[in-house]
Amino acid sequence: MSKIILITGASRGFGKIWAKALLERGDKVAATARNTADLDDLVAAYGDAVFPIQLDVNDRDACLTVVNKVKQHFGRIDTLINNAGFGLFGAIEETTEQQARAQMETNFFGVLWVTQAVVPIMREQGSGHIIQVSSFLGLVTLPVLGLYNASKYAVNGLSETLASEVKGFGINVSLIEPNGFSTDWAGASAFQTEPNELYTPIKEAFFKAATPDSWGKPEATAPAVLALIDSENPPLHFLLGKIAYPGVKQVYADRLAEFESWKDVAAEAHGH
Repeated sequence: MSKIILITGASRGFGKIWAKALLERGDKVAATARNTADLDDLVAAYGDAVFPIQLDVNDRDACLTVVNKVKQHFGRIDTLINNAGFGLFGAIEETTEQQARAQMETNFFGVLWVTQAVVPIMREQGSGHIIQVSSFLGLVTLPVLGLYNASKYAVNGLSETLASEVKGFGINVSLIEPNGFSTDWAGASAFQTEPNELYTPIKEAFFKAATPDSWGKPEATAPAVLALIDSENPPLHFLLGKIAYPGVKQVYADRLAEFESWKDVAAEAHGH
């Protein structure tokens, strides 16, 4: 039986690629975008299997309204893919209040609002799968992406907690945690802080460290994401790409070693 999938941020990048893959195999997709004209190609190719909807995920009331429209239109929502988000490049010191708040509004609060809207529907169904598009930078960090890192750490903390709260309702939660891919995330969709020359060496080292092989091919992710959606026992954490796993593994090994070296001091601080 075909699945009903709600995808936010479906106008480009991962959202558009995954929407096409789902439609190609016969699923039905409610696709959101800030500008629905960006979804015209999907409608032209797949007709009524696509339900295009205008949505700014920063608007909580709109998120609630749109999710309920999808339920009314298709009758149910099997899977939510919370994909809307953007990257903010720059040193933490350079980041303005407006930039910091905008990053968290979309990457964290947008995810929260859509999640809150869909949980009651899936709870009533007794089934559902909430997939949050996070990043391996929700597990480890890189310089020049401080606010982005923070937003994805917040999404991970939210989603791990959510998984423990909704499992009994038949709802699964997964975090897709990609390494870098050649999408618009680092290009047209990205924002930059006003540069401070003191951070130029750090930025140059950051960008120099990335080789062409560091960036995955976005189209290659579709089979993996379809497998995740179809899994009867999906993972909570799903590292996407070949760079993410070794990077996370090394950071976690170093982190455990640091904990170990300070464990006696920490234990004494317990007081008894």
